[in-house]
Amino acid sequence: MKGKVVIVTGATSGIGKATAEYFGLNGSKVAIVARHAENVEATVNTFKSKGVDCIGIVADVGIKSDCKRLVDETIAAFQSIDVLINNAGISMRALFIESDISVIEKVMQVNFWGTVYATKYALPHILKNGGSVVGVSSVGGLIGLPARTGYSASKYAMQGFLNSLRTENKKTGLHVMVACPGFTSSNIRNTALTADGSPQGTSPREEGKMMSAEKVAGYIYRGVIKRKRTVTMTLDGLLVRGLSRIFPKLFERVVYNTLAKEPNSPFEKLD
Repeated sequence: MKGKVVIVTGATSGIGKATAEYFGLNGSKVAIVARHAENVEATVNTFKSKGVDCIGIVADVGIKSDCKRLVDETIAAFQSIDVLINNAGISMRALFIESDISVIEKVMQVNFWGTVYATKYALPHILKNGGSVVGVSSVGGLIGLPARTGYSASKYAMQGFLNSLRTENKKTGLHVMVACPGFTSSNIRNTALTADGSPQGTSPREEGKMMSAEKVAGYIYRGVIKRKRTVTMTLDGLLVRGLSRIFPKLFERVVYNTLAKEPNSPFEKLD
């Protein structure tokens, strides 16, 4: 990947930041994309101090014009795009019946439409180089997660879009990969939306026992090099992929019971 141009959205924290750094330290030129200017500036400064060739772009992937601009700015800086990593995303944690519909719409706008918009504008440049489009999905894109209806829906939609894009480009040389981490230590649960759209604030899970963002970044990097179709990174993910198809009712019960045990679970009022 030395000398390749890589765009990473949601690149100032968690999986996005770790992935951008991983590619950058291995010689790629990196466009760091995120919504908050101060975070973008701090990340760029940190990466440059480590010798990474990078630029920062302040953009919201849920806005179509921002996605066009982030591609234009990357081309202006590096004259090319080889890899787009659609990582930017938000989560939610609330029962659907209690959730304002705007919460579902916001999650879909960022997670699904953000992937569609960024891919639409970057694709002509990526096709010139036989490059890669990557979507960072989730176990929530393999099985519907209760109290995370909008999140699972957005990841299912992302995966359907990318799988269709891969088939559509069988003869163009485009590589399309879906990466499915398990629960990963990051701030996505802290910023997850509640029923009224306000941030959750604290994580309901033990972050220290989860896979690190740096480990996920390594999986993504190697997946791009090997041009894999999918990368499922944990035993839990592999079990979800297999057992949910063989024993769907049993697996739904297991998932329900597992998530119902989280602190302050939305399911408490149903028991």
